[in-house]
Amino acid sequence: MSSSASAVLPAADRPDAARALRDALLVAEFTADGLLDLLGAPAYAALARSETVPALRATRGDTPLETLVRLFLLQQPVPRERAAGVLPLDACLEGGWLRGAGDDVAATVDVRPYGGPDGEDWFIVSDLGCAVGGAGGIGSDDEGVVLGVGGASTTLAGLTVRTPVDSALDLGTGSGIQALHAARHATRVTATDLNPRALHITALTLALSGVPAADLREGSLYEPVGEATYDLIVSNPPFVISPGARLTYRDGGMAGDDLCRSLVQGAGEHLNEGGYAQFLANWQHVEGEEWTERLRSWVPRGCDAWIVQREVQDITQYAELWLRDAGDHRTDPQRYAARYDAWLDEFEARKVTAVGFGWITLRKGAAEEPSIVVEEWPHPVEQPLGETVRAHFERVDWLRTHDDAALLEASFTLAGEVVQEQVGLPGAEDPEHVVLRQGRGMRRATKVDTIGAGFAGVCDGSLSAGRILDAIAQLVGEEQVLLRDRTPAQIRTLIEQGFITPAGPVG
Repeated sequence: MSSSASAVLPAADRPDAARALRDALLVAEFTADGLLDLLGAPAYAALARSETVPALRATRGDTPLETLVRLFLLQQPVPRERAAGVLPLDACLEGGWLRGAGDDVAATVDVRPYGGPDGEDWFIVSDLGCAVGGAGGIGSDDEGVVLGVGGASTTLAGLTVRTPVDSALDLGTGSGIQALHAARHATRVTATDLNPRALHITALTLALSGVPAADLREGSLYEPVGEATYDLIVSNPPFVISPGARLTYRDGGMAGDDLCRSLVQGAGEHLNEGGYAQFLANWQHVEGEEWTERLRSWVPRGCDAWIVQREVQDITQYAELWLRDAGDHRTDPQRYAARYDAWLDEFEARKVTAVGFGWITLRKGAAEEPSIVVEEWPHPVEQPLGETVRAHFERVDWLRTHDDAALLEASFTLAGEVVQEQVGLPGAEDPEHVVLRQGRGMRRATKVDTIGAGFAGVCDGSLSAGRILDAIAQLVGEEQVLLRDRTPAQIRTLIEQGFITPAGPVG
């Protein structure tokens, strides 16, 4: 193991040092907004890609903020005297946040400002040089290295349903970002990790961010929590499907996608009624097997599920991505080729043709027939999506309790920022088809016929669906009974996908 994952960490039992450091960081405007102002958008964005040269060029002065950026983000030693003018130097040295280096001081961990959803000034702690994690070419082969915030971390944070809850569980907490978010709306937060170093860094992240400490437990999957149940379970697990378990932060150490499957299947026993479990995951596409059926088999009994595949990579792309993540492409060519070969051997032995990546959300319920939606949606979406996820399951409940007769008695409203597109040959009297497109949330697009488009366009909550269809039937010269009979299926699709929302029954 090399230095970054074996270096001594700041003390986790010195809240006074963390508070003093936090106060100094805020005074110097070492925040997400302060960094953007100092560095400018291009250098700030480059830093998020672990590219430091633009930020080094932008911090050649000696202001307090420039000093902190060079110290904690760029891992450059700074003169003791200069650091003492910005930080409580003795507390930082005694608490282990800084170490002496001759006439200079250097940071022992990476500290990165992170803006909370309501403008909170938070800080994510990670191992030196590892602030950006997840397929970002971190280039580390340290088994126990703890990464900071990557795209996967922020994706899960944005997806999570943020209703107030009594208890939340962050499985595989890493640097603690999910626990940090959960602390805003959960009375009690439990965070687990197989890596004790990650639990230590999570404690530092929470303390430096000024939020309550979490219940930290070491162990794999649900083993550390026994039979405890929670209102919310979140996990950005080590989902990479790889031969062996080289890197704790990404490799699950189980065969194929068994870790993700075990995580999802085990959630049912640990969720309270109405509780949510939300995961990022990889899954295998296996020769002769529908990937959708593979994922359906993962859903535990008693849970509704919404599973979205966001990306698919063939096995060569997948192997290359994660070999680069560990920096293997910068090693001896023969060693790189041997590891690449081992990856492909593993996939071929399991008849894996591709690997999917996406989101899995479960909700514990009492329905006799659970709703399991498995879909592919690789297109851009608008984060945060937590409210979109919650609304999906509300619509599932509504559709489950309303047959076609009840549906026609209900009224609906058109979702915000839905537009209609007509597709056809120029000059044609009628369009070949009509597309409704969402401007928010999942940003879905769906084809409808002219009846469906006309129906959606007049949904303002004032008329029942049946009365709207009767009016449309009169306009187009169709039998009202026939239109009432054939249109509910199309209306259900519009409800399922969030184009229209039930406004309650009307008299």
